[in-house]
Amino acid sequence: MDHFIETMEIKQAQTEAKICSHTNVDSQSPTPVGSPSSEHEYALVSPGTPVRQPPIPKPEEIHSIPEVRKFANPAPLGLCAFALTSFMSNIMNVHLGLTTAAENVGSALIYGGTVQLLAGMWEMALGNTFSATSFCSYGAYWITFGVISDLEGTKVIAASETVCQKEILMGLFLLAWFIFTTMMLLCTLKTSLAMFLLFFFLDMNYLLLGIANMQCDQGLVATSVQRVGGYFGLLAAFAAWYNAFAGIFDKSNGFFNVPLGHFPWSPAVRAHHGKFKGV
Repeated sequence: MDHFIETMEIKQAQTEAKICSHTNVDSQSPTPVGSPSSEHEYALVSPGTPVRQPPIPKPEEIHSIPEVRKFANPAPLGLCAFALTSFMSNIMNVHLGLTTAAENVGSALIYGGTVQLLAGMWEMALGNTFSATSFCSYGAYWITFGVISDLEGTKVIAASETVCQKEILMGLFLLAWFIFTTMMLLCTLKTSLAMFLLFFFLDMNYLLLGIANMQCDQGLVATSVQRVGGYFGLLAAFAAWYNAFAGIFDKSNGFFNVPLGHFPWSPAVRAHHGKFKGV
């Protein structure tokens, strides 16, 4: 009888050792996990065995969502660059005794040209099609204007020109910009009155200066038309500075909103009337 019991205990021990050899132990839990090759091994997990749950992270351990980077408004920079360069250039058109100076060429190439071109690229990154097109275009205009003004003094350019050839070509150049500015002027009818006046003054500036150069007589442009065009250019410069000031003097830098004026059909006026109708 004792021999029979010992034989049964040996067989039972061998069976348990065989079952344990097919059992994998999870490194993260004390509960054994059976191998998929033998389904009966799951019976080794007793019904009352507790299952370890993953720890709940503390609020300070949860990573906060990174803030979206806020880009500054590049429009005031581009408007200031345009305003200063336009002011310097049109002062010579009003005071006809002044000639092209290094200050004018330098501001056209660097501030009015390069800086305004960069402002247009930043507007493009922000998705503002109108601002990107206008800043990049007028930045390229001032760079071209500076290069032309610099090359006009060279002997090679002066020797190859006939009477009024330079003035007529400059007139065609300015009239081409008048066409472009007219197109941009029509796109400001839904923005603000201040922006519309800026492009209107600039449009008249290009038109009158182009006509003055086209009416060249014996190498002299029409001085009266050129002077009136210069006054419109100065008005465009001051309008650009005003729009730039309105963009800088916001809630973070000023105490009130700078009035820009809106047309009756503009979206801003419609939204304002819609608020009162809702009340």
